[in-house]
Amino acid sequence: MRAFTRGLLGIAGFLVLWELLGRSPFIPAHALPPPSVVFGELVTQLTSPEFMTHVVATVLAVLIAIVIAVAIAVPSGLVLGSVPAVRHATRAIIEFLRPIPSVALIPLALVMLGFGPETKITLAVYAALWPILFNTIYALDELDPLLVDTARVFGTRRLGVLFRVALPSALPFVLTGIRLAATTALIVMVSVELMAGSQVGLGYFIMEARSGPGRMDQVLVGTVVAGAIGVLLNNGLERVRRRWVAW
Repeated sequence: MRAFTRGLLGIAGFLVLWELLGRSPFIPAHALPPPSVVFGELVTQLTSPEFMTHVVATVLAVLIAIVIAVAIAVPSGLVLGSVPAVRHATRAIIEFLRPIPSVALIPLALVMLGFGPETKITLAVYAALWPILFNTIYALDELDPLLVDTARVFGTRRLGVLFRVALPSALPFVLTGIRLAATTALIVMVSVELMAGSQVGLGYFIMEARSGPGRMDQVLVGTVVAGAIGVLLNNGLERVRRRWVAW
């Protein structure tokens, strides 16, 4: 409760400071609308079917990207973490691909996939792969050899050891990787919607709001909603981790 209270006080202090800056004569009102204006516009937008369509489109795309990333990264991490020969053979290409920002691949993705939702989902999957993959690999590095030896003594074959010993032991690391990947996927998703000419999504809403006369209150509404989605994803996955792997 003490931590929760401090968190509320921090949020309240931030909002008060924002309100003061937004209404000060030193900052133009159109450049930084105060939170009283932004949250009023937020209430209006939450009752708009068009805005909710943008929100749902972004959330669904992020969830799809996370599922695909997990389906690719976890098996790949198990193989790379348990077969040293494969890990050494692929290390150079992985270390080359990992630092490439997903945003830098937007032109290539547009040429190959077009302007549909496939582009933003693919780039979000690319960004979300790495935290899950490396957490899975590092989890296998921390696997107690005694557990593996015990399983083999009882006749468990290599594949059985992988799924009955290694994967359960790696699960806390994997869930942490998924939690990090979820927020990364959200960031990339909104960025691609903003930059790649998407027709639906929070990024598209922000892009439309800033064009023309420039509705900064709507831009900040899109930003606040994106941040709220990120907090909900992070907290939800953290609760899952605590519930499933409390040990």
